[in-house]
Amino acid sequence: MNVLLQCYEVQPDTASQRIQQAMKESVQEIIQQLVQSVHFQSSKFQLAIMCTMFNPIFWNIVARIEYHTHSLTKMCGGAKKGCYMLAATIFCIGIIRDMVYESALREQPTCSLITGGNWAKLGMVLFGAGQVLVLSSMYKLGITGTYLGDYFGILMDERVTGFPFNVSDNPMYQGSTLSFLGMALYKGKPAGLVVSAVVYFMYKIALRWEEPFTAMIYANRDKAKKNM
Repeated sequence: MNVLLQCYEVQPDTASQRIQQAMKESVQEIIQQLVQSVHFQSSKFQLAIMCTMFNPIFWNIVARIEYHTHSLTKMCGGAKKGCYMLAATIFCIGIIRDMVYESALREQPTCSLITGGNWAKLGMVLFGAGQVLVLSSMYKLGITGTYLGDYFGILMDERVTGFPFNVSDNPMYQGSTLSFLGMALYKGKPAGLVVSAVVYFMYKIALRWEEPFTAMIYANRDKAKKNM
């Protein structure tokens, strides 16, 4: 009788472990199939990764240099002109990055795991949602608010809290990531998922630089106001 009870007690745990193991193997098989569908040696794919990594590094370094030296302000003859120049540069390298990404996806293979009508529809929804976040954020912030105007001393009077900032802390970055992911799913390209992951992690790293520094800029502004 005791032996039967012990067997009864062990069976549920064993069944649970088998299910977990089966799920783990299924996930590993899916990941393996997706990875095998990526041509990592493609020069266009590698260029897309490089562009994705370069852009946030570039604008953060340039913005920090401007904050400490006012080099763009001096070169362009004013803070607003300097900010507009940086904005145009960031916009252009963003267009180049997107073109390189789209070109890279064309020569990458599709994968049956993420192809089909439902995946394409999901991709369109994610891409559309991403664009809404990006464009509405730009509309709310304006050019100087979007393109690092605070590093030029062009500060906003108060924090923007309306849409899209009431649904997303960083709508520009999150919207851009969703757009990359949406394009990857729409085309059924695992390589796009890899690039989307790089976009996500690069923006996470960028925020670790930007958020504390921006908070410091506004804290200094508020402190200066109190001392007046």
